[in-house]
Amino acid sequence: MAGVSNDWVLATHNSGKTRELQDLFAKLPVRLISAKHLELPEPEETGTTFEANAELKAIAAAQATGLVAIADDSGVAVHALGGEPGIHTARWAGEGRDFDIARRRVAARLRELGDGVSRRATYVSVLCVAWPDGRARTFRGESLGTLVWPIRGELGAGFEPMFLPDGFAVTYGEMTPEQRRRVNARAAAMRRLEEALFGPPALTAGS
Repeated sequence: MAGVSNDWVLATHNSGKTRELQDLFAKLPVRLISAKHLELPEPEETGTTFEANAELKAIAAAQATGLVAIADDSGVAVHALGGEPGIHTARWAGEGRDFDIARRRVAARLRELGDGVSRRATYVSVLCVAWPDGRARTFRGESLGTLVWPIRGELGAGFEPMFLPDGFAVTYGEMTPEQRRRVNARAAAMRRLEEALFGPPALTAGS
């Protein structure tokens, strides 16, 4: 696929996710057109895994447009809560998708479990690329870390201001978008997608 210019549908109505994925794709021969821009409906996320939800969104967009489509399904899995919120991350935010509510609910649940409870969590992002003929491939990225409370930083969305990734002294909410795009779960999934579909990145001189 390298060297070929394509229009792909980005199966999301989330403006923040659109900006991040457009930036991640900036160096690739692909132009992303958002489902919101095309006024595509949002399919109901009925899958039981991140992979299933990403796949159903990507396939729906590909079949509706006749173009290659990409979708993301992501969330934070809290170990002490049996993996919740997980694929139900958005539901914890309520009908208004208020993630302040979701973060407070998680913090309250962890307090109920006692002072010694583990606050370890995994951020998961699954990217799915689907073709109009029904083929689809998924790519999973993960980031391990610890949840902090109160939240730290105003630069991230969702649970990012609550998530302190391993090896860092700042949360995703305290990182600039450029920093976050290099180290978060979506970036890890994107590296797998890029290598699988576009080949390994070319080595620069002296590397």
